[in-house]
Amino acid sequence: MKHFVRTENNLTPEVYQKIQSKSVMIAGLGGVGSYALESMARLGINNLTICDFDVVDESNINRQLVALKSTIGQKKVLVAEKRLRDINPNLNLRMFDQKIAPDTIEEVFAEPLDFVIDAIDDIPAKILIIKMCLKKNIPFISVMGTANKLNPQGFEITEIKKTTYDPIARIIRRKLKEEAIYDKVTVICSKEMPLKREGLSSNSFVPATAGLLSTSYALKKLMEGLK
Repeated sequence: MKHFVRTENNLTPEVYQKIQSKSVMIAGLGGVGSYALESMARLGINNLTICDFDVVDESNINRQLVALKSTIGQKKVLVAEKRLRDINPNLNLRMFDQKIAPDTIEEVFAEPLDFVIDAIDDIPAKILIIKMCLKKNIPFISVMGTANKLNPQGFEITEIKKTTYDPIARIIRRKLKEEAIYDKVTVICSKEMPLKREGLSSNSFVPATAGLLSTSYALKKLMEGLK
């Protein structure tokens, strides 16, 4: 399709043809995940799996691509599906309108996956995804906290054991250690100290940056070994 011709030129036709057939999951369609998902779709990846049990809330409009005045109250997976099919009609899309939990994780991971982007903010669910990816040897990246931040340049791709200042990463590190899981866990984490705010604060550009970084990393891993 002509609307992916610049991506094809960017990656080379040979690599792009192989990339199209890859299968990628994005868990969470919020401020991080919606940008990861849409940028992945605009790369021309034909096989996508999306997971989110939530509906669009008015407070999502400041940072989520699925959130518009016209989509308030709608299921995020259904809003995302409409956007994605308008980008790529050839898309093979698996949708899970459910929470990642012990009784759903096997179904979500039932089909082969080449990469997983974890963009959810539920810590037990993040741990389930990490453990399943390690078990199945699926390359992945887990995005840590993006709330109460103002500096998008503070993000880095690193190992979870090297993270600082991030309360989500700290909890996950402890939980994995308690289960004697010492495998490499790659994350996107901010080096910025969280702002002291009452409750959670957010903006349009910090979560988006983390989402786009996750797509960049995913593409790099998908291209490894391709010629």
